[in-house]
Amino acid sequence: MLQFHPLGMGQQVVETTLGTMVVYVPVGDPWKLPPTNAQPLLFLHNFGGGASAYEWSKVYPAFIDSYRVLAPDLLGWGQSDHPVRDYQVDDYLTTLTELIEKTCTQPVVAIASSLTGAIVVRLAIQRPELFKALFLVCPSGFADFGQDAGRRLPLQMIGTPLLDQLIYSLGAMNELSVRNFLERFLFADRDRVSQEMVQAYLESATQPNAQYAALAFLRGDLYFDLASYLPQLAVPTAIAWGENAQFVDAALGQRLARLNPTAIEIFVQIAEAGVLPQLEQSALIVALLSEFLRFDSNTH
Repeated sequence: MLQFHPLGMGQQVVETTLGTMVVYVPVGDPWKLPPTNAQPLLFLHNFGGGASAYEWSKVYPAFIDSYRVLAPDLLGWGQSDHPVRDYQVDDYLTTLTELIEKTCTQPVVAIASSLTGAIVVRLAIQRPELFKALFLVCPSGFADFGQDAGRRLPLQMIGTPLLDQLIYSLGAMNELSVRNFLERFLFADRDRVSQEMVQAYLESATQPNAQYAALAFLRGDLYFDLASYLPQLAVPTAIAWGENAQFVDAALGQRLARLNPTAIEIFVQIAEAGVLPQLEQSALIVALLSEFLRFDSNTH
């Protein structure tokens, strides 16, 4: 999937206990690479059919000259390995820990979205020494405050063998369904969905065994109540939330942020954006992340 990332990006391979992860990193022209001891920025994509590191490809180029940029495909997504397994949150806590320990010699600034953002919160509570700061976009455990916000189909249908595979094939493995998913559920303005976005999501969704991680998310196997963890967070954090985000609306985001005003230093709502402002309003996310990085450097 390197073809969907900017020129000058390459792939680094990281071995974890559950499989190989592919990490997109700048390797040369047109980028002026920062020194090896530059602050690492770790860009982590969300979950859902077709998700991959492409999600951050319109944002991370703005930081390559000054920071050490890493944008992995999470295990089960993109071009990373797709083990045939019943994915659990612990799988991602484990592999993200291994990824950071194997690629970074100093605490990282993690930039993460949606369910991955919530998982990063849990990891930052378990292993705060791994993180310098968090910049989260619409972070949610999808069962926050005891409410199931993310399930789109009846659990009985999703959990039925063969039927769940058919649902995935019809919903994520053709161009029309991918475009419909982006336009109806992830973006506030359907006109901002480009053909490149559709093709990148389709490429990820059609990787061999890609359905296993996606169906684990759809079934709710990865859901948890982020509200029960947030008060324990001590790592400096900023949250950005699309005002038109579906399933996890901005009111939920504000409620979550109020649980820990000490760690959550910034909460910003983004007008005319859904759950993926990093693709839909990428210039604004670049500006917000830049400001947060300056703020964090000046205050910590």
